[in-house]
Amino acid sequence: MKKAAELVIIPTPGIGHIVSAAEMAKLLVARDDQLFITVLIMKLDLDSRPMGIDITYTGSDRINFITLPEVNISTEGMSPNNFLKLFVESHKPHIKDTVSKHSQSQSEARLAGFVVDLFCTSMIDVANELGVPTYVFFASNAGFLALLFHLQVLHDEHNKDCTDLKDSDAELVLPSFTNTLPASALPSMFLDKDSTTTFINHARRFRETNGILVNTFMELEANALHSLSDGKTPPVYPIGPMLNITRNEKDEDSDLASDSTLKWLDEQPPLSVVFLCFGSMGIFDEDQVKEIAYVLQHSGLRFLWSLRQPPAEGKVAYPSDYADYWGVLPEGFLDRTTGIGKVIGCAPEVVILGHPAIGGFVSHCGWNSMLESLWCGVPVGTLPMYAEQHLNAFEMVRELGLAVEVSMAYRKGSVNAQDIERGIRQVMEHDSDIRKRVKEMSEMSNSLDGWWFLLLFVGALY
Repeated sequence: MKKAAELVIIPTPGIGHIVSAAEMAKLLVARDDQLFITVLIMKLDLDSRPMGIDITYTGSDRINFITLPEVNISTEGMSPNNFLKLFVESHKPHIKDTVSKHSQSQSEARLAGFVVDLFCTSMIDVANELGVPTYVFFASNAGFLALLFHLQVLHDEHNKDCTDLKDSDAELVLPSFTNTLPASALPSMFLDKDSTTTFINHARRFRETNGILVNTFMELEANALHSLSDGKTPPVYPIGPMLNITRNEKDEDSDLASDSTLKWLDEQPPLSVVFLCFGSMGIFDEDQVKEIAYVLQHSGLRFLWSLRQPPAEGKVAYPSDYADYWGVLPEGFLDRTTGIGKVIGCAPEVVILGHPAIGGFVSHCGWNSMLESLWCGVPVGTLPMYAEQHLNAFEMVRELGLAVEVSMAYRKGSVNAQDIERGIRQVMEHDSDIRKRVKEMSEMSNSLDGWWFLLLFVGALY
């Protein structure tokens, strides 16, 4: 009989990363009743939202959360990249000490390895000191992972710097995509030298690991996943789609706490409402808010708009909900759209996307949002804003034909009303080819849960 094994998962600090780690832990313990998991949490308070993570949430007594001793680092004069790097590295002695003590107290399970988040590759050093293998959890898609490795090879072996492509009209030929990638769709972090250096360093360290777990599935990204089977990359395990459906349903920090939004949706015809939501960091200036409001009023379409307030200037924090919308929306907008539209604050996407009244989704194109839209069978209108979202939009629109382009220009400034209205109308077309393809992919995503690759990964631990 095999001896029980324990995995240590180290997510990047931040609610989204920690919740993803919890979802992965749930999947893993469900596949092996001899597997125990400890999630180590680095505490970084950017806002006061509750994490909502405990044993009752995971539903398993084989998943344990340990909050590490708090580390205080001044952000003064430091870039976000350098701060995060220093913050994570400062936890290395705490993690080694915590894991060593925890392992000594766990006689029933042997330490089988570390699973580290994208930004926590320095913890490979700790795993090496403890004599255990390391795996990477890559919460984004296989296309982004393949691009990251490609750019690392170009940098290290051919002395090519991708930051030279900023504002370029070049079309890039990549093994992971069948279409050429416009330089304008490169993730924003690859257009800044400091950020590029950070990500290239992470890619190098990925190659040292024993495998990479990716939140995707073969039927969605077959070409990108095949390009990663090149003999030079650690084994890649597509274990998705991983969705936080349970947490979305129970999230008290949302407009659904009073059920008013669901009741409003219940009153709308099927497939009649376009849902606009831009993630935990998606914010607009007042001019762009008014442009979107103009389009929604002019289009006559039913809409549900999750509108967030930017943090105070100079403050590092998450967006918050507006106390009221009168100061940011055009005068009289709420009165003129009564009955056909509703503006809300923070909203759990999966619950709303799963409602039969939702016919389209205008999104910032975070990868979790793309998987959620596919799971629920809702076509997306792409309005990428930061991080790898432009690449996600390119993949969804051009590579996979599963989305409509609203605009790719937000990184360069505001998006005009004509582009927004065109995109919204296209995404709401009931008989479009894109809607049919999304429905087919939805059926595939609902019938898969990465179980085969999860079994392969779990088998590698013994």
